[in-house]
Amino acid sequence: MTASPNARVRNQLGAASAEYAAVTAAGCGFAGVLIKLLTSEFGQQLLKTVLDFFLAMVGIG
Repeated sequence: MTASPNARVRNQLGAASAEYAAVTAAGCGFAGVLIKLLTSEFGQQLLKTVLDFFLAMVGIG
């Protein structure tokens, strides 16, 4: 006897929610590391250097 077509859908019912939760957790972790980096002295100097470089490329700075 074959399984009903709904059995396969029922088995994967929470899969999308679990994937969204995993991606959200990874995004929050990445954001935390990025905030920590950019608020450090090294991160601020890095941002200033990159911004000065692009302003010099455009001819403003």
